[in-house]
Amino acid sequence: MPPPSQILTAERILEATEEVLRRHGPAKATVVDVARALGVSHGSVYRHFGTKAALREAVTKRWLDRATGALAAVADATDRDPETRLRDWLAALFEAKRRKAGDDPELFATYSVLTDENGGVVGEHIAELTGQLTRILQEGAGSGVFAVDDPAASARALFQATARFHDPGYAREWKQPGVEREFEAVVELLLRGLRA
Repeated sequence: MPPPSQILTAERILEATEEVLRRHGPAKATVVDVARALGVSHGSVYRHFGTKAALREAVTKRWLDRATGALAAVADATDRDPETRLRDWLAALFEAKRRKAGDDPELFATYSVLTDENGGVVGEHIAELTGQLTRILQEGAGSGVFAVDDPAASARALFQATARFHDPGYAREWKQPGVEREFEAVVELLLRGLRA
């Protein structure tokens, strides 16, 4: 039996896939490249992920999920008032997206292609994020901090209103001077509109 570090797991395959995508880009990366990086046959990779599309979908989901956990912690931090949590959540989303775009631009460009291919995964990601916003708004409405009749609809509107600060299509603008001030101005405007 191979040592635990050599056992082929879905996680090891996803890590290798991310590295292959970084090296070759989405147009040239193949399952054979992933298998070669792992020192296994491509059939071994296919036993975990039945198709190349399934592998690309899984690696896209993994990438999107990295931000979701940290944001969930902010959304669920009931030791802070809803307005502070909402402000912190929006700032954390903006920072997570900026960090992904700035720290590894090649991989960010790769994932921009992959997210276009995997609309279902992206839809699930957005639903999870707007669900977190909904929880914050529900608590704020329940405590009288926010005046919202439909927290879910308001959450979707907030997400759309702040798209410039988290949608990858705007990544180039995130480096512009003054973008932080613009972000804060938008958040303040939205909070004024939500307050009871």
